[in-house]
Amino acid sequence: MLLKYFYDEKLAHASYMVGCQRSKEAIIVDPGRDIDPYLAMAEKEDIKIVAVAETHIHADYVSGARELADRVDAKLYVSDEGPAEWKYLYLDDYDSMPVHDGDHFMIGNIRFDVLHTPGHTPESISFLLTDQGGGANKPMGIFTGDFVFVGSIGRPDLLEQAAGLMNTAEPGARDLFKSTERFKTLPDYLQVWPAHGAGSACGKGLGAIPSSTVGYEKRFNPALQFNDEDEFVRYILADQPEAPKYFAVMKRVNKAGPRILGADHHHTMLDLAGLADAVQSGTVVDIAPASEFAKGHVPGTINIPLSMLSPWAGWLVDYDQPTHLICEPNQLEEAARLLHKIGVEEIAGAFNASDVRSSDLATEVYATGTPEDLSHSVETGDVKLLDIRSNDEWKEGHIEQAEHRFLGRLPEHLDELPRDKKIVVQCRSGARSAIAASVLQAAGFKNVVNLTGGYVAWKSAGLPSVKTQPAMSG
Repeated sequence: MLLKYFYDEKLAHASYMVGCQRSKEAIIVDPGRDIDPYLAMAEKEDIKIVAVAETHIHADYVSGARELADRVDAKLYVSDEGPAEWKYLYLDDYDSMPVHDGDHFMIGNIRFDVLHTPGHTPESISFLLTDQGGGANKPMGIFTGDFVFVGSIGRPDLLEQAAGLMNTAEPGARDLFKSTERFKTLPDYLQVWPAHGAGSACGKGLGAIPSSTVGYEKRFNPALQFNDEDEFVRYILADQPEAPKYFAVMKRVNKAGPRILGADHHHTMLDLAGLADAVQSGTVVDIAPASEFAKGHVPGTINIPLSMLSPWAGWLVDYDQPTHLICEPNQLEEAARLLHKIGVEEIAGAFNASDVRSSDLATEVYATGTPEDLSHSVETGDVKLLDIRSNDEWKEGHIEQAEHRFLGRLPEHLDELPRDKKIVVQCRSGARSAIAASVLQAAGFKNVVNLTGGYVAWKSAGLPSVKTQPAMSG
């Protein structure tokens, strides 16, 4: 048997190739939209991709299942569990087998048994793997998708928080408890292969180790230590990370079937004369480093550096309008690939960053200031300080005069901010607040300053901070 691990660090997404070396056949489990790495590995191993197994309708990235079915005629093994509104809608176009709890299928001499493990989503399934070609008659591991992670489990509130399906979080949590009880009955020796690692918003406290075992997770995974259902529900619904708003888009896209990109998909560089119209008609994202953007940029553009594009474009790009990029020509396809992974489909092209910087269009700048420079103005209230970090970071400690405005939700609250006062933006180190500065400027705020070094620098300078006190019960 062949088992290959693929990890997309920007999305904290894990996928797998399982191959039968006797039959020269392989299946991809929970593939991402960029299928080139799977095709390259199949060619390297002299094996043919014949199938895809998907654990659920993913919310955090565009699935590559349909792309593989279209490009290489891969058969689709996907869940037919859950209510009618969570059924795949594109299966009739391809060779497919909707599966239920207790079903199994073979890839060469490798057996996959289906377990319905709802909670994260109603249709969520897991796959037990048995290498019968090696003589085994018991499974060696389980692909858990977003059900059980290393050190955590999938969150049950995404349908409510991101997709707007109200009153689904608690029922999902109770389904998840029952699924964890079933997981605990599995043999301790089974390997656990999840679909995400540290940094994913599909759960809280995910570990950075790529795999684990059932026995280890039963002993050390915090979410698996509960025997009381009500206590488990309270635990799993508390302190989950912010649910990116683009997750709702991903659910719809993956359910209906993502647009096929094709092998020759590419994007074009555009004439600078069209930049002004691009700013008016949609979102223009400048992927330059923040320090470069601060020194001069086109008014109305937002700055999301290439290294931060995946986690933040889904919050800040308008999915209903065309997206243009400002980048170097050799960055265009990589940036577009990252955007396509989170469902940004209408990428209208890019403007050459070097040409933009040397033109008379990059007329806007924003200031930066150290904690020592800005502390007096902050403490006296002469400036409006916005802390754009996550809820957990804010609770751990913040500057007393700051107002908490999470970066992902900042565009929704611009009308609540003063336009006649200097606004200082701050995060942990200054990287996310640089994005926030660009969002504010693009919305017409003229006097914006990024706090250099962020909260870390503020604390290092010995300046005061406070910690949010837990609410008193009773």
